[in-house]
Amino acid sequence: MTTTVSLQPGLHFEASQVVAAHQLVPNVAPDWPGFVGMPPVFATAMMIGFIEQTCIQGLAPYLETGQATVGTHVDVSHVAATPQGMRVTAQVELVAIEGRTLLFKVRCEDEGGLIGEGLHRRAIIDSARFLQKLSAKSSLRG
Repeated sequence: MTTTVSLQPGLHFEASQVVAAHQLVPNVAPDWPGFVGMPPVFATAMMIGFIEQTCIQGLAPYLETGQATVGTHVDVSHVAATPQGMRVTAQVELVAIEGRTLLFKVRCEDEGGLIGEGLHRRAIIDSARFLQKLSAKSSLRG
């Protein structure tokens, strides 16, 4: 499995969105009662998902047909609360490529400044082979 030549450290990707009601902590997983009484702010899980989405979308033009990326590690702080309706921006920079592993320096800001930053690793996969292994694992359910 190879990547296109243009995939190299230094690539920057950025995306923005407005925080929606379904991205607030009490609404993330209503079947988990611990979240229900929490403050209505942009959930850490949603911030991480937004970072991943930014990486996925940014990498798409650089991958070969049949390839995708999956997250393998997240080391990100969440240092400030963001209310519903505020714009958040994710900035990701590819800082290292080790075989099929990609390391990103990541940062999220809202209209008030920094809300989170850290590192995120993704692995380039062959989608068909990945799904084949997943299917085999699913058959282990008893």
